Amino acid sequence: MTAETDLIKLYSQRILALAADIPHAERLTSPMATVKKRAPLCGSTVTVDLDVEDGRITRFGQDVKACALGQASAALMAQNILGRNQVEVQAARDALKAMLKEDGPPPGPPFSGYEVLEPARDYKNRHASIMLSLEATLQAMAEAQQANCA
Repeated sequence: MTAETDLIKLYSQRILALAADIPHAERLTSPMATVKKRAPLCGSTVTVDLDVEDGRITRFGQDVKACALGQASAALMAQNILGRNQVEVQAARDALKAMLKEDGPPPGPPFSGYEVLEPARDYKNRHASIMLSLEATLQAMAEAQQANCA
């Protein structure tokens, strides 16, 4: 395959459609926790606001400034993030990381759809951007739960 063909495959119509329609793309007013993460290599950033009640996400908002791959990843996560607990989000994050770095399978339900990002395995400089939303969400959940215990 040529480099141009590889890029066309990487930036598929599905990825571009996801990037154009990110759920929960509004910041929250008075969230329990806010976390901003940045991918140092490419400069992508994601800011996550959320509330947690009984260990589950009850409100969620995000501001995504990333490449189409990072935006698509944020969209996939946000489609099913409400009602999720830390174990579920961590399992999705770990599966996504394994998919990108170890040729593992994509995350399963409730975070299905990440197989669209499998072509990004060969683009290590995009991995951090793809991981940002899940990592920021996990950190925000931990901070919200810690605040609840204080």
